[in-house]
Amino acid sequence: MKNFGGPAICLDRNDINTDEIIPAKYLTENSKEALKPYILEDLKLPGFDPVSEKLRRAKVIVTRANFGCGSSREHAVWVFEVNDINVVIGESFARIFRQNMFNCGMLAVELKKEEIARIIALGDDLNIAVDLGAGTVKASAAGAEVACKFELNAFDRELVLAGGWLPYADKKY
Repeated sequence: MKNFGGPAICLDRNDINTDEIIPAKYLTENSKEALKPYILEDLKLPGFDPVSEKLRRAKVIVTRANFGCGSSREHAVWVFEVNDINVVIGESFARIFRQNMFNCGMLAVELKKEEIARIIALGDDLNIAVDLGAGTVKASAAGAEVACKFELNAFDRELVLAGGWLPYADKKY
């Protein structure tokens, strides 16, 4: 099974849309890999640099509510996939973005607003460990830790364990 977790980056804002995740001008690229350098290129947040080493090292995104809203495009998930980001943790997700995460064998973890605030408050050098079997997220930084429980429905869990929709379908049908 895929290891979920690692260094995390916080995008402390609601309503981060798919155009900010991967600008529409790159949707003509003919491979997922071609999207890689453009991750979060148009995202405007104080102190955020889309070409930073911190983003290149990140395996987890922590964010607020309604992440992945806007246009329904798989490219928004693919750009995370090719950048080795396999978990997005937020208060809520746009429906299609959330399902595209699971269809690609990636995790979209929903936590309560207060839990997200506690994780973001840990500050820089944030590391996240996700135990899919136990349904837990442990966030740590500078000797402090926040532990949270999450739930996935059985189908989404099966998609993640299989590695996404295509491997799941190959095994089942």
